[in-house]
Amino acid sequence: MRIRGLAMSGGREVAISAVFTALLVVSILFLPSVLLTSGRLGPSSAKEWPFLAAAKDGGGYPVSFAYLISASTGDAERAARLLAALYHPANSYLLHLDREAPAEEHRRLAGLVSGQPVYGRVGNVWIVGKPNLVTYRGPTMLSTTLHAMAVLLRVGRRWDWFVNLSASDYPLVTQDDLMEAFSRLPRDLNFIQHTSHLGWKIKKRARPVILDTALYEADRSELLRPSPNITTNRRGLPTAFKLFTGSAWTMLSRRFAEYCVVGWDNLARTLLLYHANLVSSPEFYFQTVACNSREFRNATVNSDLHFIRWDTPPKQHPLYLGPKDYRRMVLSSAAFARKFRDADLVLDRIDREILKRRPPPRDDNDDHADHAASASAARHGGQFFSYGGWCSEGVVGLCSNPWEPSRKGAIKPGAGSRRLRVMLNKMLSGRNFRKQQCR
Repeated sequence: MRIRGLAMSGGREVAISAVFTALLVVSILFLPSVLLTSGRLGPSSAKEWPFLAAAKDGGGYPVSFAYLISASTGDAERAARLLAALYHPANSYLLHLDREAPAEEHRRLAGLVSGQPVYGRVGNVWIVGKPNLVTYRGPTMLSTTLHAMAVLLRVGRRWDWFVNLSASDYPLVTQDDLMEAFSRLPRDLNFIQHTSHLGWKIKKRARPVILDTALYEADRSELLRPSPNITTNRRGLPTAFKLFTGSAWTMLSRRFAEYCVVGWDNLARTLLLYHANLVSSPEFYFQTVACNSREFRNATVNSDLHFIRWDTPPKQHPLYLGPKDYRRMVLSSAAFARKFRDADLVLDRIDREILKRRPPPRDDNDDHADHAASASAARHGGQFFSYGGWCSEGVVGLCSNPWEPSRKGAIKPGAGSRRLRVMLNKMLSGRNFRKQQCR
């Protein structure tokens, strides 16, 4: 995505920014009128989703997760690969390929998803059919995340935590590992890396006033600074609430997701208005909401559950991970890592040694879907779903029926679960948990 600074005369544009700030709130309160369900393009409603009544209990699994996978131009293939690596019939998945990507790429992603018969059989994968125009570091990234939370709450399936990932992320544990580790935790915990020590972000993030053109223009995505004079394009730090910052990648409880979307008090909406003109608002919003809320401030775990490698001092983007980082990724005990180049060899090693991904299931009743799934798997090293209780037998074709009674609700955690439990136990110990909360 592009960011271009543009000098503007201050008065008119600052006034305009106040008007268009309200558009951010309005855009989040309305769900998309069109979704691609199981790769099908067209209008959808709850009445057209008969699988919801059968699948909303999560199939008897101890916990489940709702994933947003965000992608941009050139990301269709790796978004599909990430979906397959994360897939589990108890979870819910929403893919958002932003509007800047060409139409052919949107069709490509829809084809990759619809080409896998298991997704359609379970009915727990959706692609946003009316995607948002997203500006990197702008509030439209935050708007897209809140929009996804609203959609995943609306479809009615059971889930306990919401996870936002980009197409350049990848899991370091299987979903059975994740379920087993999180089944032992209170369901109200939110994993949000946060701090009130803003440091250099005061000057570079908190005080500058910006306008995201994607809020009001149909085909332009960039950040504007309303004044050419950087000394006048500043605001003071808030006094009505305390500003917190941290990682844009989070794992949020369902209760907190409902609070951010529904907002039964005015804090979430007030902070949303404030963050509409804040640089890199996804690195501030959830931290500030949680830590200023009496209900949620004591349920925050100071971690984003990611392994990320940065320059010293940190730059805008993290370093790309490769084969030489594999050992450190495993030893970190993190659930996810970022960021990876498309089709990097280290992803194949993660597939092989950690996720134990399998060849794609075959559907004898659908030759076209079978061919598409096989072709997709060939591009991904001949591997598809991760190891788990629902897909761990020697006969690959059994994975095509996730609700088979002998496997429904079964989980088979491995070494990743043990690593993750050790890390979670350390985070939640009396020695660490309280003293790292919202300070």
